[in-house]
Amino acid sequence: MNNDHDTAVAAADALIAAFAEGRTDDYFAAFAPDATFVFHTTGRRLDSTEEYRALWQKWSDEDGFRVLACDSADRRLQLLGDTAVFTHSVTTRVSTRAGEEVLHERETIVLHRTTGDDWRAVHEHLSAATE
Repeated sequence: MNNDHDTAVAAADALIAAFAEGRTDDYFAAFAPDATFVFHTTGRRLDSTEEYRALWQKWSDEDGFRVLACDSADRRLQLLGDTAVFTHSVTTRVSTRAGEEVLHERETIVLHRTTGDDWRAVHEHLSAATE
């Protein structure tokens, strides 16, 4: 493994850990301001980290949404110069006012190197896992 690969994986791992541990400031800081997001649970693409953060806040305020845990498996990182594509399967345990739920999904995170070893997520795509 080379340093670029390792630092890109470390950036993806830091993003996932912040998500899993409910550290929303750290989670959203892992994304570029103009990152885009495509989630199977929303009807349209989100065109900025600020837009996604506002939606997260709405989920939290209206539904009591919280992430309790997130496990990453079947991981792969493809390094393409200053861009990296990280794919994995995620099992996420969430809590809302309706109770706890376990979600099985597949995710792609596209990272871009901004300077040196600093990688920022520029796109996230989440889809429901099929049986």
